[in-house]
Amino acid sequence: MLIVGCGDVGTRTARLLLPRVRVLALVRSGGDAAALRGLGITPLAGDLDQAASLQRLAGLAPRVLHLAPPPRGGADDPRTRALLHALARRSAPQALVYGSTTGVYGDCAGALVRETRPIRPQTVRAQARAAAEGEVRAHGRRSGTRASILRIPGIYAPDRAGGARERLGKGTPVLAPEDDVYSSHIHADDLARACALALWRGRPQRVTHVADDSRLKMGEYFDRAADLYGLPRPPRVTRAAAREALSPLLLSFMSESRRIDNTRLKRELRLRLRHPRPDTGLLS
Repeated sequence: MLIVGCGDVGTRTARLLLPRVRVLALVRSGGDAAALRGLGITPLAGDLDQAASLQRLAGLAPRVLHLAPPPRGGADDPRTRALLHALARRSAPQALVYGSTTGVYGDCAGALVRETRPIRPQTVRAQARAAAEGEVRAHGRRSGTRASILRIPGIYAPDRAGGARERLGKGTPVLAPEDDVYSSHIHADDLARACALALWRGRPQRVTHVADDSRLKMGEYFDRAADLYGLPRPPRVTRAAAREALSPLLLSFMSESRRIDNTRLKRELRLRLRHPRPDTGLLS
């Protein structure tokens, strides 16, 4: 199998499949290549921003896991387009799994969201993900590849950079209860298991949510994390005060509220969550 975007989640997925499956990974730098070799992953030099460097990917692996993000700042995803063009040059892969985001739904005012809900991406990064989803689905229809899309919420694990512990240590505020929003999460290890299963069990042209069972508001999530880590709970601020204190990126996360249904994850991919709630996952 080939992993495109072999960062934290891609590496966790590879560890699940090695040594039963030969795992290849697209890399841009020599340092990344050396680290992957140490894990038993075969690195392939290539850059999604340079289409000519991707030609060797054609016909190389029957299963492809695409986790690379779109470029910043645009509502399109030329990286996904370049990858799919390269894969189409020879025999198409049997399965292609694309890691998207639940952000494509936009603000749902706290509603329970199933995969059949129409998407309404409101941020530029979500619009780029929606564009990539369209490219992946079109590729599947043209080539006969079993193209599956995983829509992913906030990813967490104690050893991930930029996680709850780091944010709590900075004292970053969250919204007051009356302004707070629902946010969904998935432990990085459970996400890796979902990626591996989707390569074999994902249905053609099918979207699957990869989220845990919790339906917490954002402030509740960080309060629980603070209690588990023995740190002070984050300060609560009104939405008006948040506009003055927080970055536009953080504000965008606090402007969308939705609860994510994970029935398909359990029924179709047959994944049993090891961390159904952050209470255990934040510690392991």
